[in-house]
Amino acid sequence: MPRYFIELAYKGTRYAGFQKQDNANTIQAELEKALSIYCRTNFELTGSSRTDAGVHARQNFFHFDTDTLPAATDFLKLAYHINAILPDDIVVKTLFPVAEQAHCRFDALFRRYEYRIYTDKDPFQQDMAYHYPYKLNRNTLEGAAEELLNHTDFESFAKRNSQVFTHNCTIISSAWEFNPGHLIYKVQANRFLRGMVKGLVGTMLRAATKGQTIEQFREIILSKDASRAEFAVPSKGLTLIEVGFPAINEA
Repeated sequence: MPRYFIELAYKGTRYAGFQKQDNANTIQAELEKALSIYCRTNFELTGSSRTDAGVHARQNFFHFDTDTLPAATDFLKLAYHINAILPDDIVVKTLFPVAEQAHCRFDALFRRYEYRIYTDKDPFQQDMAYHYPYKLNRNTLEGAAEELLNHTDFESFAKRNSQVFTHNCTIISSAWEFNPGHLIYKVQANRFLRGMVKGLVGTMLRAATKGQTIEQFREIILSKDASRAEFAVPSKGLTLIEVGFPAINEA
């Protein structure tokens, strides 16, 4: 059966997450509903990278299988009509056919996230960033971000009860960007554990605020004990920026 990829972006403030859930509105539920309304058939979508409640995405993907779309489908026009049905905080960017074996989750080579923080009160950032008005040690933040590149087991930064076979991740890049009044943590890896980016950010902020050393931060990583990490940063600061694929073999 023909397979299609959908690239989308969304503001996650009003949603309980990316993946469909019982008794909660999600990005997947809204997109499946819009597709079903326009195409007059039910759709089941497979997502590439789950995001939790309140997390945003500049780029994420679903794929689906259907034999209801004619070969001559104008996909730009289809995306236009789907966007007319979707709420304003979700947008389909592209929709295109791929090879039948293509998989938007398992074929992804990396995911890239950003976590945004602003230090001065700013009503224009409050939905998309975390207000953190405390004094931070820049050297600690930079050193902690660099330290992460030396490790592969991130069990300390995985939420408990996460059902995964391994806590190993390959972090490709990890760095803080500093600007007047705000800063951004940028991280790219082949995969992320549930809650991992928020755990990394929260633990680094605590270290840079409380005067902890890089050695103490390293001990948290090596402990494989999530109770020693800090996850209490809001989801609104987190955005999935990119899901990277090899050259997609379009059908």
